[in-house]
Amino acid sequence: MMRGNNPYLLIAPGLFVSGLIIIWPLIQLGTLSFSEVNRFGQVLGWGGVENYIKVFYDPELYVSSWRTLLWTIGVVGGTLVLAVPISLALNEEFYGRGLARVLLMLPWAISLAMLAIVGRWALNGNSGTLNNLLMDLGLITENIAWLARAETAFPMQIVLGIIATLPFTTTIFLGGLASIPTDIYEAAKMEGARNWQSFLRLTLPLMRPFINIAVVLNTIYVFNSFPIIWATTQGGPANSTDILVTYLYKLAFRFGRVSEAAVLSLIMFALLLVFTVIYVRLAMKEEN
Repeated sequence: MMRGNNPYLLIAPGLFVSGLIIIWPLIQLGTLSFSEVNRFGQVLGWGGVENYIKVFYDPELYVSSWRTLLWTIGVVGGTLVLAVPISLALNEEFYGRGLARVLLMLPWAISLAMLAIVGRWALNGNSGTLNNLLMDLGLITENIAWLARAETAFPMQIVLGIIATLPFTTTIFLGGLASIPTDIYEAAKMEGARNWQSFLRLTLPLMRPFINIAVVLNTIYVFNSFPIIWATTQGGPANSTDILVTYLYKLAFRFGRVSEAAVLSLIMFALLLVFTVIYVRLAMKEEN
């Protein structure tokens, strides 16, 4: 009987620490969400469900939620599409492979805020690197204010998000490719399988656990990613690039609506929790 309880005793300290780190802040957020709080974080009294009503009746919540969905799908999806061929190429033996891997890791070596600032300089409407390059190639005849217009700012931010997320995802895929035995490809080649057939029937199925890990971790990371949007446009122009996390920041620190920010934090936590549970269950069902 004691032997069966040993695993739970071993993980009990970790669960306790995790509970303190996760559950205690959630309790504090729940308390703030039902309280009347001034802009300095002082609890003035009980506010009830009025804070929830204000948040759910705010049209910016739904606009930011839709934009957050586009942001997350665009960055995570774009990263997966690019990381697969890049990891396949970097998994091959060629001269300079080590240098190529180092260059790929460079965006990961600097802070996300610094990457966003460099991106803002590159996308500058007057002297940005991108405009200069496009003009040298003859693709444009006048400078484009990439971050000053809603129709161009958000797509450019998604590109920056992909650049920031690509090194981590590629590293996961390289680890997965390294774990696949090479003899199965030799056997498939002897049976007459072509490269694309080996990729579809061998590589992708064996890489599925690593793809699932990348999807879950990147979704959580990108969904809560603040620096790229904030450092480039601060949600502008005219809130056209706001996602939930920048909307949350504005509620708490620009408008002083701390209670409503706590409500939004709980909403964001619930969305991520529901996504993670559903995706993990679907992934486990596919594996079984």
